[in-house]
Formats: sequence, C-alpha cells, structure tokens
Amino acid sequence: MHQEITLTTPALLFSAISLILLAYTNRFLGYANLIRNLHEKFKANPDEVLKSQIDNLRKRLMLTKNMQILGVSSLFLFVGTMFLIFVGQQLIAVWAFGTGLLLMIASLGVSIYEIQISVRALNLHLNDISEKQKN
Repeated sequence: MHQEITLTTPALLFSAISLILLAYTNRFLGYANLIRNLHEKFKANPDEVLKSQIDNLRKRLMLTKNMQILGVSSLFLFVGTMFLIFVGQQLIAVWAFGTGLLLMIASLGVSIYEIQISVRALNLHLNDISEKQKN
C-alpha cells in the first residue's frame, strides 16, 4: 500500500527549504569571512591557537557543505516528485518524496551537529575571556 500525494504536498516544503538553504548559505559566507581573516592573521603571526581555530573552521565548513548538498538534493527530489505526479507516476513519486524527506532530515541532523561544534568553539573564547578577567 502506498500513500497518495498531490502536487501541493511537496510544494508546501519549498518555502521552508528555501529559508533553510538561505541560513546555510549565510553560515557558509560567515565562515568564508572568518577563514580569510584568520588566514591573514596566521600569515602575520602563525601560532597554535590560530591553527586550531582554522582546523575547527575547516571541519565546520565541510559540515556546512554537506548540509547544503543534502538540502539541495532534497529540493531536487521534491521537484522531481512534482514532475512524477504530473506525469502520473504516483508510486515512484511517493518514493522520491520519501527519499527527499530523508535527505532533509539528514541535512538538519548535520546542522545540529555543526551547531554543537560552533557552540563549543564559542565557549572556548568565552572561557578565555573569563580567565583574562580574573587576572
């Protein structure tokens, strides 16, 4: 038994996916800026703190890339779902839609992981500030 879906089912997700992809893009651009700034600082004064920040950003950038790929792939499948419904391929459309939902779930899961890494990195900075205030 399979579920019947209509053209409006995947279309309802377009605005949410667009906002998610915009947030991912903004995050990517923020990292690009940070990396450029850290690169200049590292060239002027290479030290271990900057190196570890750059390594952390490299990991976060890779996660953001994966989030974007998963999110765009899910959008691609949702559009494909609409086409399949349009041409009368309901069963394949249901599978494409379900796969798109799984990809979006994966994208959001990677986003949660990336947020946790970002918060840990910011907490290191806050701890450093607290230590310097005590001295």
